[in-house]
Amino acid sequence: MIAQLRKSLGNENVFTEKEYLVTYSYDATGIEALPDVVVFPQNEDHIRQLLKIAYRYKVPVIPRGAGVGYTGGSIPVNGGISVIFTRMNRILSIDTENFQAEVEPGVVTHHLQQAVEKSGLFYPPDPASLKTSTIGGNVAENAGGLRCYKYGVTGNYVLALEAFLIDGEKIRAGSRVIKNVAGYDVKSLLIGSEGTLAVISKIVLKLIPLPQTRVSFRVDFKSLQKGAEFINKVIHHKIYPSVLEFMDRSSIAAVYRYLGLPLDDETRAAAIIEIDGNRLDVEDRKNTFLGLVKDKGIVQYRTADTPGEQEKIWNIRRNISPAISKIRPKKINEDIVVPSARIPDTVEYINQLARDLDLIIVLFGHFGDGNIHTNLLVDPADKREMARVDIALDKIFRYVISVNGSISGEHGIGISKKPFMKYQFNSVEMELFKNIKKAFDPENLLNPGKIF
Repeated sequence: MIAQLRKSLGNENVFTEKEYLVTYSYDATGIEALPDVVVFPQNEDHIRQLLKIAYRYKVPVIPRGAGVGYTGGSIPVNGGISVIFTRMNRILSIDTENFQAEVEPGVVTHHLQQAVEKSGLFYPPDPASLKTSTIGGNVAENAGGLRCYKYGVTGNYVLALEAFLIDGEKIRAGSRVIKNVAGYDVKSLLIGSEGTLAVISKIVLKLIPLPQTRVSFRVDFKSLQKGAEFINKVIHHKIYPSVLEFMDRSSIAAVYRYLGLPLDDETRAAAIIEIDGNRLDVEDRKNTFLGLVKDKGIVQYRTADTPGEQEKIWNIRRNISPAISKIRPKKINEDIVVPSARIPDTVEYINQLARDLDLIIVLFGHFGDGNIHTNLLVDPADKREMARVDIALDKIFRYVISVNGSISGEHGIGISKKPFMKYQFNSVEMELFKNIKKAFDPENLLNPGKIF
């Protein structure tokens, strides 16, 4: 099989050396499994050929973006061919008349944003990994980000896809028009499918006009409940923020300690709010916002109008992950979602659970969409602690479903969340998922071992 891959794709695109196998054996979970071969397709014909060869020999194929996922979605748990898209990283076109971009799956998200902004256009999805993650990976996980309260997630900007089935046949899903109800919505089925249904080779994305300006705010609260009440006011006063981020006391304390900053005892939670749009409209909404910050539950607030001032505010948020990574040897990052009004209840439940089980759990996330990043900081060598982690995760996911939430908002299921799918879906629904998988991939060769 490897000989045929080399013949079809060229020796320069096919590798079996140990350093290549190790490099593409893991993601941000830290879980590892070696592929048998690593392949770097450079064009659609390479994808077609490698899939035909894999199908002939019944060998698994694992599509991989940048490998920054938190659920093990790109780990080759059954060996096989890891397909790396870093050589298919071209922005094929930017259509300024129809507000569209056509890209290959290996394009880095931030690179696309920079390119379209030169033409006065805007691609809003902004996962935290945007300077590393690729559009193909974003589509496979339906990635979100900080701006999704106002602008939505990756799937809201995918107009059309081109992809290959496991036998090498090409399909087109979606179209270049906004309205399209012809046939089943296969495009939406592929978005978020984690590479288990087809291998995406081309993506057509919707763009919008670039906002003229933006202003940021940092607001500190005496409690997370006060923060939630304030955010509710912001929404009801039609301020239409593009970003609604929150940090609980544990995340604020961690990042302040990491940056060597003093933290007052009164601040128990903080929010970062951003408004964007045309200048006059932003100024009007800014004034409305400033009229709301007289609440007794607010410790202090600051406004950032210039890029330099905004950078100071965002520097705190961006440093949460590196700060908490220093606390314990391993970080388990979950991305639960609850109705926004249930954020304070959920945070209190998790904090109490951490106390009961003697665990360190740091929380932050998106106020606007209820997405709570739940970080369990652990020592994998401590078996007793890891047993308590298993208990905590099970209780957290059960609780999330009990308040009509979801076990994942943007990280996907991969291998790490498979045990908890049963809490969100019944047996009939799970069987339907499996039948869809069989229709696309009857031999179970595309990214096997994931989701189910």
